[in-house]
Amino acid sequence: MSNRFTARARTGMVALTVVAGLAVGVAGCGGGGDDDKKPDTSASASKEGESKPSTQDGQSDDPMAELRGQDGLVLQITSAERDSGGFVTVNGSLKNDGDKSVLVPGAVRGDETEIIRNGRSLGGATLVDSKGKKRYYVLRDTDGRPLTTTGFSNLKAGESLAVFMQFPAPPTSTTEVAFQLPTFASATIKISG
Repeated sequence: MSNRFTARARTGMVALTVVAGLAVGVAGCGGGGDDDKKPDTSASASKEGESKPSTQDGQSDDPMAELRGQDGLVLQITSAERDSGGFVTVNGSLKNDGDKSVLVPGAVRGDETEIIRNGRSLGGATLVDSKGKKRYYVLRDTDGRPLTTTGFSNLKAGESLAVFMQFPAPPTSTTEVAFQLPTFASATIKISG
């Protein structure tokens, strides 16, 4: 009976150690600071209502393209960077330029069943390579979730939301593509990197 109790105690200690290790690991992934106060989505809204997202490495303050949507919505694209993994990441901000709160139209997520099932996103965005005659859709993870900003719905007057979308990269010879998002005008953007 003593051996059985000792074995159970050891098993319990191992399980406790594993759980504690996982808890420390998860806490370490949070990044600390103000990030811990944000909702559990990949979208974050600027409380100051600025129209420009914070500058990140390789990202300019000035937009390379500005697309107008309905009800005062404006999408400013600040970068489109090719990385070594074969992806293009488009960064920017979605702003409500109007004087009242606006519901971001559901059409921006596109009409694919798999994307619709995963809630609000910018999953309807595409890059069009007119020379190569190809259209590139937002990438998805293994669970079918789009690799783009998700979890948003309303934007208050003057509020802005930092956004991103990730696509398969066109051939390196393609440096300009048309960016399209349902309910917004399209624009030509340059891919860097």
